[in-house]
Amino acid sequence: MPDRTFSIATWNVNSIRARLPAVLAWIEKRLPDLLCLQETKVEDAQFPTEAFAAAGYCAAFYGQKSYNGVAMISREPLSDLRMGFSDAALNAQRRLMTACIFGVRVVNVYIPNGESPDSEKFVWKLEWIRRLRAYLQDLAAPTDRVVLVGDFNVAPEAIDTHAPEEAAADVLFHPQSRMAIAHLAQWGFEDLFRLHHPEVRQYSWWDYRAAAFRRNLGFRIDHIWGTPAVAAQCLACDIDPTPRAWKRPSDHAPVIATLARV
Repeated sequence: MPDRTFSIATWNVNSIRARLPAVLAWIEKRLPDLLCLQETKVEDAQFPTEAFAAAGYCAAFYGQKSYNGVAMISREPLSDLRMGFSDAALNAQRRLMTACIFGVRVVNVYIPNGESPDSEKFVWKLEWIRRLRAYLQDLAAPTDRVVLVGDFNVAPEAIDTHAPEEAAADVLFHPQSRMAIAHLAQWGFEDLFRLHHPEVRQYSWWDYRAAAFRRNLGFRIDHIWGTPAVAAQCLACDIDPTPRAWKRPSDHAPVIATLARV
């Protein structure tokens, strides 16, 4: 009997060239149907398509040298692939791509970090999130099957950080960041991890410094959100911290959701 489920994963790999062995090992173990990557940090001509083809995956990518970059690694052909915003000025930093698979529109994003609350980069982060909501408004409707995945660089709630009071001054948990991401969610998304784990304190990012991973001083900033139609078909959504303990790891862990096919 054919499998009636499919899986979508997201992972900020912090350089696909540096993390390629880990990504290949992980997909061999977890076999996601679609893996959305962020911070690939490589120009398109240098993306390791052959390595993924050998593993049974096709790759679509939208990258740039040394910074940013997103990609979709899929076991099935992707349709209606779109790169970036319609506003070319927003695409100097390559942070957005979208495609359809199994009747679901998947939007893969790498939201800006924001650097510090008193910086122009933080203002840009908030504006980028606002522009993303406008993009979604033009792309689809909340009644459609839409998944928004990626590194959002925001921990939405107190349970999503190890020290909420201390983190309030951090761009990852700043009140303005949380308000912006809440407004984005109001477009019509449900947090699929929280759908299945409403009270679990688990993180997807740990700083490389201060033994943060060993001490579990983290933030949950990597997300898979779905419209109500997707949430209704979501069977599971989990963070896999295992690769964070591997040699030369990304500072992020992958998140994976399992959906029923419809």
